[in-house]
Amino acid sequence: MAKNSIINVQGQDIRVSNLNNEDFISLTDMVKAFDDGSSLIEKWIRNINTIEFLGVWESMYNPDFNLPEFEEFRTRAGLNSFTMSPKKWVEKTNAIGLNSKSGRHGGGTFAHKDIAFEFGSWLSPQFKLFLIKEFQRLKETENNQYNIEWNVKRVLSKANYAIHTDAVKEHLIPQLNIDQNKEWIIYANEADLLNVALFGCTSKMWKDNNSKLASSGKNMRDFASINELTVLSNLESLNSVLITNQIDKKTRFEQLRIVAQAQLKSLSQVDFVKSLKKTSGTTYIDAQKNSDQNGISFEGSFGDAISKISKAGKPKSKKP
Repeated sequence: MAKNSIINVQGQDIRVSNLNNEDFISLTDMVKAFDDGSSLIEKWIRNINTIEFLGVWESMYNPDFNLPEFEEFRTRAGLNSFTMSPKKWVEKTNAIGLNSKSGRHGGGTFAHKDIAFEFGSWLSPQFKLFLIKEFQRLKETENNQYNIEWNVKRVLSKANYAIHTDAVKEHLIPQLNIDQNKEWIIYANEADLLNVALFGCTSKMWKDNNSKLASSGKNMRDFASINELTVLSNLESLNSVLITNQIDKKTRFEQLRIVAQAQLKSLSQVDFVKSLKKTSGTTYIDAQKNSDQNGISFEGSFGDAISKISKAGKPKSKKP
């Protein structure tokens, strides 16, 4: 599990941990506020209503849930001879809503927040309400922290973009014999080189598939995650150096793409740069739905996109 956060519910510190990008709350900590706390979890989990609730939750969210084993438990739940523990439940049913971890520090039984709130109701309706209130307070604090982080990264990427455009102005444009009023095409092509390396699509491709967002003044970078903005800032600096060293565009793209993939992989393992603004698994944002409506295909998007950068809107040289 990741590093725990702490909430205080009616004077009791309760750990909240992140597992597979889901919040899990410590049931072990929750019962410390009650008499006979150590036995309450097993009393709760052997209850027929609890077994049924856990079975419904797992059926909704866990494709590997062992239904036959669950049915066996449900038929026996409530009998005097029936025994159950979180560890047994997980091992026998492949459950993902509960997680038991041994150890004096950081150990105990954790439950997905949905299940933890249900357990809170069983303990005390009042305790559950205070638990929800403090959990929401924690989430609001985290969101404020990550919004600040996102804004800082957005500003940083804009600052580094100035460095990037200076490199284009000083080292690329002087090599091209083009009209001054067409120089913007070079800047746009270099920006899209970064877009394809990081996001897998050009600015135009994103706009075509998100026309409503584009018409409101938004662009793909407004929906990037903190991780992506961090990498984008690094790519802008790197590309300015490559341009200065007169590296050709194809080689620059290959190097930028490798760096982008490596850095995104590294940052995905760092908890403090969580994604905030990202609303979809793809920067296109519902691209598949829009492509179906507009007859647009995105197969081979990297190759297509880089080809478009090279061909579309390529400025014509002045005649000597």
